[in-house]
Amino acid sequence: MLQQTRVETVIPYYERFVRELPDVQTLAEAPEGRVLALWSGLGYYRRARMLHAAARRAVTEFGAKVPSEVQELRRLEGVGRYTAGAVASIAFGRRAALVDGNVARVLARLFAIEEDVGSAAGSARVWQVAGQLVEHVEGEPGDWNQALMELGATVCTPREPRCVSCPVRSLCAADERGLVSELPRVAPKGPPREVRRVALVLASASHVLLARRRRESLFGGLWEPPCADGGRASLRALAARVGVGVAPLRDAGEVMHVLSHRRMLIDVVRGPLGRRRRWALPGPDYDAVEPVRIDELPTRAHSTLARKVLSAAGAIDAATVAKPARQGLRSHSK
Repeated sequence: MLQQTRVETVIPYYERFVRELPDVQTLAEAPEGRVLALWSGLGYYRRARMLHAAARRAVTEFGAKVPSEVQELRRLEGVGRYTAGAVASIAFGRRAALVDGNVARVLARLFAIEEDVGSAAGSARVWQVAGQLVEHVEGEPGDWNQALMELGATVCTPREPRCVSCPVRSLCAADERGLVSELPRVAPKGPPREVRRVALVLASASHVLLARRRRESLFGGLWEPPCADGGRASLRALAARVGVGVAPLRDAGEVMHVLSHRRMLIDVVRGPLGRRRRWALPGPDYDAVEPVRIDELPTRAHSTLARKVLSAAGAIDAATVAKPARQGLRSHSK
């Protein structure tokens, strides 16, 4: 959960997750829909699916226990080099290195590593240094790794590092050479790609029509109001696929949502839900569609973007569903 998400955001999700799914066996046996519902609002939902798959592999290959060795951990879905090093060193006391953004910054400055730390050569150099250090550290390797991360998070920060209070300033090659502000070197990221969509919110006082995206698509496995790429120009085709006319539909504004590589602009259109008993799939990216009670939304796996869209359409009060639900979660997977 802490990968690409701030600690203060994660805490309530973590507490709820471990309360609902307290061990590897329980997590492995849970339906995917329940896991995603517990994760709803954290983003990067592939992490949740990988965690679920890793628990299942731990059950089948490691007796429902988390393995302690780096190479065994790397066999679990979603566990890369950093996660394996973190778990092995912190949970099991193994002399395993880890490198995250904070550690990369500390080591790049401490040893004046001038290669781009995001490049293959720069990353290899940082990992090499991290491995050499943890092999020779006195005390617990996990404490050492956490100290490096904490140093980067609180002292050796990206902007305005607190060099005067740094405990290893006397050993810092970047400080000695006047390179602190220039390191670490990282290639600039390109601007996010703009994506336009239209969202069709069909709602009554108690229900809203939601569709579940296919697992392999963006936001896979999550429920949302039916959407289509192309913005407002795609509304007529989307409405026809769902099975409603455009006459009763009204514009409800625009929602913007920024992902790592996408800037999504959603034209929100709302209309009455009506009494239809059967609904057609909104498009090939969906595998289920049905009216859902608005008060049951927290039990369905859904994204922050879906909440923004529903709020813009006036179908929900965003504040009532923005926080993780604590009880009553159940799966709606089919």
